[in-house]
Amino acid sequence: MTDTLTPQAAPAGGLRANRNWHRLWLGQGISVVGDFVFDTTVLLWVGTVIAKGQTWAPAAVSGVLMAAALPVFLIGPVAGVFVDRWDRRRLMLAMDALRAALIAALLVIPATGARLPVGLRLALVYAVVALAAGASQFFNPARLAIIAAAIPKQDRTRAFSLSQATGSAAGIVGPALAAPLLFGVGVQWALILNALSFLCSFLLVRSLRTEAVECPADRPWSTFLADFREGISFFVRNRVLTALLGSVCVYTLGVGALNVLDVFFVTDNLHSAASWLGTLGAAFAVGTLVGALLAGALARRLSDTRMYWLCLVSTGVVILGYSRLTNLPAAVAVIAVLGLPVGAVNVVIGPMLLAVTPQRLLGRVVTVIGPVQQLASLITMALAGFLASTALRGLSVRVAGVHFGPIDSIFAVGALFMIAGGLWAAGRLRPPDPAEDPEAVPTAAA
Repeated sequence: MTDTLTPQAAPAGGLRANRNWHRLWLGQGISVVGDFVFDTTVLLWVGTVIAKGQTWAPAAVSGVLMAAALPVFLIGPVAGVFVDRWDRRRLMLAMDALRAALIAALLVIPATGARLPVGLRLALVYAVVALAAGASQFFNPARLAIIAAAIPKQDRTRAFSLSQATGSAAGIVGPALAAPLLFGVGVQWALILNALSFLCSFLLVRSLRTEAVECPADRPWSTFLADFREGISFFVRNRVLTALLGSVCVYTLGVGALNVLDVFFVTDNLHSAASWLGTLGAAFAVGTLVGALLAGALARRLSDTRMYWLCLVSTGVVILGYSRLTNLPAAVAVIAVLGLPVGAVNVVIGPMLLAVTPQRLLGRVVTVIGPVQQLASLITMALAGFLASTALRGLSVRVAGVHFGPIDSIFAVGALFMIAGGLWAAGRLRPPDPAEDPEAVPTAAA
């Protein structure tokens, strides 16, 4: 099942006149703020309220993260087959309704107080987080396919620029609201806010002016594995998609190490209190916001492909410079600069993927990237933590008068991989040749 626009829904006035885009953008903005509030609230709620004073509180908090990650591996790989079979607008509506109901179900915990056993409360939280994350594995690729149908090719980078900027802004506002809501007025209001955000998204998606067009729909269940294999086969044969996935995995080497070890970099290399990590995070979020907006502004002057590999290389260069810093003010400035290419990379990946993937395969292609990238991120973070704790612990050497310690060395190696990955992507990522791969020619509907 694919989606095409009704004649009124694809005006010639660009994004400003595209009502479908306005609804998608507004729905995303509302739900992403709600998600950030919910995600931060749940971590604080589990760690400081449900498991308060318990020695196993850190393990309880890590359980939330595991519950959110597991559906990416268990559901993500097969969700794309359903996304490519079903009416994507109806699928988005169903997932929004399901997530609203799931979040609302958590209200039973504050309503019953301490009458529910701690184990049951944690089990309910984990179940809701996992099921909501599973619903997202269907919603997100369906939304991407709707964007492909709703927005002409020339406007896509600008659209993804605004989407990424909205997500970055939500990443600044949402977590800042979470603690006051939890400790000021109670967890129930954070839950209500997130449930309402999904209901708002439901109403906006319902108002989209799209019509479903039958493609090989109503396919028998016996073809499920064949459809799954078709998506994998298309992905591995497409040079642009494999280059994107490979470079993104290399990209996680630097970013993943930064996420895990930055707190130790602040204390050991920048000689500052760990509490300053929040300031660095805010500076990075501001950088990604500006970078996303700049990517949209540069879209008509610089191709998505060139912007992509240049930003990969730039990210590696900035992390390499960041690894050499020894004072906090410079680190805040550099981490903000780091957000610029990261924000731009997040913008251009979507249009590049849409440019080489037929509508009928979008769900399956998207759900290949997600689990592989998540796995690469987990491996990178585990490896970085392991090296910093074992083989490189206590490292202190000088090379050509430059001192190298454990954390900055890991950052530097990750940065070099990112630079190499960007240069490799420069040679691999070019517009597909229809003579080489006719199926890779972008189509509005297949």
